[in-house]
Amino acid sequence: MILTRGARVTGAVLSAVLAVMVACWLIRDVRAADFGQVWRYWAGFHESGLWVLPTTSAMDVVLFVVYVAVAVAALRTTVAGPALIAAGAVTLAVRLPGLWTIDNRLMESGYSDDLRSRALICAFVALAAGAAMIITAGAGRRPPADSYEPLPTRPGPGAGVVAFLALGAAGAVLIAWEIRQMVRYPELFPEWFTGGDRIGQQLTGAPPGWGAVTLALLCLFCAIGAVARATHARPFGLIAAALLLPGAVIGVARIVHYEMFDHFDALPTEMQLTLLSWMFQGFAAVAALIALAVPGGAAAPGPDRGPWGGGPGWGPAGPAPAAPPYPAPQPPGYGYPQGGGGFGPPPPPSQPPPGW
Repeated sequence: MILTRGARVTGAVLSAVLAVMVACWLIRDVRAADFGQVWRYWAGFHESGLWVLPTTSAMDVVLFVVYVAVAVAALRTTVAGPALIAAGAVTLAVRLPGLWTIDNRLMESGYSDDLRSRALICAFVALAAGAAMIITAGAGRRPPADSYEPLPTRPGPGAGVVAFLALGAAGAVLIAWEIRQMVRYPELFPEWFTGGDRIGQQLTGAPPGWGAVTLALLCLFCAIGAVARATHARPFGLIAAALLLPGAVIGVARIVHYEMFDHFDALPTEMQLTLLSWMFQGFAAVAALIALAVPGGAAAPGPDRGPWGGGPGWGPAGPAPAAPPYPAPQPPGYGYPQGGGGFGPPPPPSQPPPGW
């Protein structure tokens, strides 16, 4: 998917707006309480002792990095269309629940009316920006200008398999834990997924079940795309792997803080599986990031390929044709003369033939 200059600038501006909004909420939390206390709250340490509830989570730090990276990519390369679509889709999925959870009774008791009003406005702006990024990426497509213009890249064969195994297994583990949550606490269904007065969450975040299922589906989608070596697999997969990291980092922090490995044998079986899941989630995220960070072959234009790997358009049909080792000879009268040499500016080109 090649983007026009106008689409690239528009996508970069939209991504920058999202990054600024997330940064403002993060700065608010750090100013209300020092970063150490905010981090302990994010990690779930019960002795954090905060008098002011943070509005963000560790996921917002990753989203800020994603938005900045997408904005830079949109300005630097013409093949940032899949990255814009991935960032827009993730934004829609993460910010959508805020439309109905920001004004519930639990939020009213924890946050002021002014803060909740600003959060609701930001939720609408984020949804509009996310949808606009997807529309911009779709409407701003154009065919490559020549055979030497960079084309969207796809994962290499080995990288696609590694990403498939890592992201597919991580998504399956997340789904398994959500099923376990429904079986163990059926009284919390469906509030665990849609939000409610009994479910704690950050002001700008999504309900726990909603966030976990969204991330799991994203991982499974990226795993299938990676093994199929689709052009959208790299940006979607990199974002999915990055979103896996906060849960893994927080889980490892809890393991170290509470010295769980020192008493691993004494822990219940479910807690042991939880610890192993946290560690595996971090391993899968790092493996997918490393595998997808290196681009594979470039997608080539073809009549039977589409932007997602099928249908008309541009897709992963193979590497772009290589440049010839020597310039092709030109017929007389075209361009500069073949002979001659020396220093100084070349002679002006001759006039093109009629009808050129």
